Amino acid sequence: MEKRKIGNSGIKIAPFVFGGNVFGWTVDENESFKLLDAFMDAGLNCIDTADVYSKWVPGNKGGESEEIIGNWLKHSGKRDKVVIATKVGKPMGENKKGLSRKYIIQAVEDSLKRLSTDYIDLYQSHEDDKETPLLETLETFTDLIRQGKVRAIGASNFEAGRFKEALKVSGDNGLASYECMQPEYNLYERQVYETTLEPICRERNIGVISYYSLASGFLTGKYRSENDLSKSSRGQGVKKFLNPHGYKILSALDKVASEYSATPAAIALAWIIARKGITAPIASATSVKQLYELTKAVSIKLNSDAIDALNAASSYSN
Repeated sequence: MEKRKIGNSGIKIAPFVFGGNVFGWTVDENESFKLLDAFMDAGLNCIDTADVYSKWVPGNKGGESEEIIGNWLKHSGKRDKVVIATKVGKPMGENKKGLSRKYIIQAVEDSLKRLSTDYIDLYQSHEDDKETPLLETLETFTDLIRQGKVRAIGASNFEAGRFKEALKVSGDNGLASYECMQPEYNLYERQVYETTLEPICRERNIGVISYYSLASGFLTGKYRSENDLSKSSRGQGVKKFLNPHGYKILSALDKVASEYSATPAAIALAWIIARKGITAPIASATSVKQLYELTKAVSIKLNSDAIDALNAASSYSN
């Protein structure tokens, strides 16, 4: 299995990351264990989660995904074989949010406890916190790395200008630097990443792990009309893609998928994997069968004609 470096961190991952947002939401612990075992058996090694997953579920308080992953790590004994990426910063309750030194120090201990580990491989700022100086945040992350609690840091949902500013603060002050960017990126949503963040990441050799890689499930081809939106709990989030641009992308995916004897979802992920500068897309699955279909993406090598066809169909200059 090909392994790709996350920036200059020295951490290497397979080009497909399991999205842990489903754990404690649409997948219970027992099924989560089966999925994680199957994921590792396929030669893949990076799991992405966050402290806030899955707080949005009625009755949940946040941290459910990390707890399930932690229980699996204890059960499987595979901590040394897996790269754990989690995040901090989204609201977890009263006075529990942001990237202040005080909160990060509390949040990292909570995540370590839930994950049943003494270190996090990739600790990511889940969103920008403009109320906290970048210097304070990055000094705190640097201390966590020195203490051995974190191996590398990353950022998600940062605008390009703020991301560049954070990189400068790290460089000017000899601090740990963001080695990874986690942007929204898929065949439907290309423009923001490609025009603002990609040039920075390519120039600075920063890893890129994309989220919403399947556009909330739209690029699986499961949702073709509004009648399909009731098929899952994520259905309503797909409605915005049901337009001429979305249908053009699905048509191209269908054509390429038939040529490669794969699903549209696997092709959509293979397209991301093939883009220069991308480390890996994140995708989640709720069954081992679904996971098996998605992970075919890592072995699909799209030729230039297929990539050109998908690029043309998804072009944001149309």
